[in-house]
Amino acid sequence: MISAEEKRRQMLCDPVELLVCRLAVPTIITMMITAFYNMADTFFVGRLDTVSTAAVGIALPLMNIIQALGFFYGHGSGNYMSGKLGAGDTRSAAVMGDTAAVLSLLTGTVIAVFGLIFDRELAAFLGADEILMESTLEYISVLLIGVPFQMASFTMNNQLRFQGSAFYGMIGMAGGSVLNVILDPIFISVLGMKVRGAALATVISQMVSFVILLKMSGRLQLKMPLFKPSEEIIKALFRFGSPSLFRQGIMSVASVCLSRAAVVYGPAAIAAISVVNRIVMLGGSVVIGFGQGFQPVCGFNSGAGQFGRVRKVYLFCIKVSTLFMAVFGAVVYAFAPQLIRFFRDDPEVVQAGTDILRFQCLTAPLQGVCVMTNMIMQNMGRTVRATILAIARQGLFFIPLLYILSAAFGFFGIQITQAAADVLSAAVSIPIAVMVSRELSEKEKNALI
Repeated sequence: MISAEEKRRQMLCDPVELLVCRLAVPTIITMMITAFYNMADTFFVGRLDTVSTAAVGIALPLMNIIQALGFFYGHGSGNYMSGKLGAGDTRSAAVMGDTAAVLSLLTGTVIAVFGLIFDRELAAFLGADEILMESTLEYISVLLIGVPFQMASFTMNNQLRFQGSAFYGMIGMAGGSVLNVILDPIFISVLGMKVRGAALATVISQMVSFVILLKMSGRLQLKMPLFKPSEEIIKALFRFGSPSLFRQGIMSVASVCLSRAAVVYGPAAIAAISVVNRIVMLGGSVVIGFGQGFQPVCGFNSGAGQFGRVRKVYLFCIKVSTLFMAVFGAVVYAFAPQLIRFFRDDPEVVQAGTDILRFQCLTAPLQGVCVMTNMIMQNMGRTVRATILAIARQGLFFIPLLYILSAAFGFFGIQITQAAADVLSAAVSIPIAVMVSRELSEKEKNALI
């Protein structure tokens, strides 16, 4: 590993386009690995039956909330750490890193314990009806065991990337993902464990990722962590981490609402939504991963007062992510039926899923400006604006539209809800993006005076 001073020099002096691309490669891979965790379960469970596929989809909001909390601690501590490292304060960065990692592990443990005690109530809350209840219980009752390890892994992975060491975080996440793909068919089919086997494969993989990330972050040594939950640290966690918590958390709430609205149309509807979510998640993971490569560059340069570099890399990331999502949307639109059939070869699932997927492809290019603007607001510590942007797509727009459009048009209304929410979310993000660009220009001019 290179020294902290050399890392700081790279962040403040290397061309920002090359720098963000170099940092984005491991973060994109890491985000795609996270998507593959869920896709692997959906693919192998999809070989069983539609009810099992739907049960895995029902559990998605639970996975989203775990990711939300892991990102809260990871982004909250990581933003703070990158700013401190940019200013040369390595001690404060180390204290924040250890404190957030311990808090993440403890929070995950509490959630796992209460989830296991109230597993049936949790399954019902997630949207499982009588048909889906037993399969959902089989899946989440095992999945909950891995929650502390998964949450802490998300936290440590994000801390590494905010320090400009995303490659090491990628190794930790990749190790677990590869193992998950290997174990899924063994547990599900060979050992006949079905959905319970899918969950067990995921839990084992999460534990392996946790251990690897402990090693990558230098925490595998037998020493006491620098655990100091001071007022400054807690405030920083909420200041920098709240937008991520709201963004990912509202996705969980939206998923629950979607499952509850669609369950009346049968397991095929839930299964179709589950498959579409996995496919769309793949493209979204690339955009978020690219943005995560941008965040440490933004953090270091903001801390050093180099606002011209921040503006340049921000606009570059919007252009690249918009172009990527346009291409991704076009390809997925063309092959939508084949992609749905790859996961679950059921005519009802394929028909319903194709329509949902194609509507979302039409608005896919809008995600670039929405994600990047949310991330730069978060990095700049503009908590209120960042939080509004974070909850706009799935909270302010998706949830109300879901009930309005489903009441007016039935299942067709459910199919078009996400696309409609994307349009409204972009309408909010674009004016803020223009304002941010102008603000950074002004700061750059003032810094030169």
